Amino acid sequence: MSDIRPKSAGQELNNSNWLEIVKQQVGSLRYGVVEIIVHDSQVTQIEKTERLRLDKPSTDSKTGR
Repeated sequence: MSDIRPKSAGQELNNSNWLEIVKQQVGSLRYGVVEIIVHDSQVTQIEKTERLRLDKPSTDSKTGR
């Protein structure tokens, strides 16, 4: 899971900054979740969880597997 935070602890994300970060995170995902954490009506954290999907093995019609 990726945790996206401002570069310094005192730096705040303004509306355009957090929205751009969300767009970048969504754009970099194939499968996964981007979560926006809000505290006191302010975006305080953005988390990205990426999933790796593996192809299912093909079934053999002769053996029924």
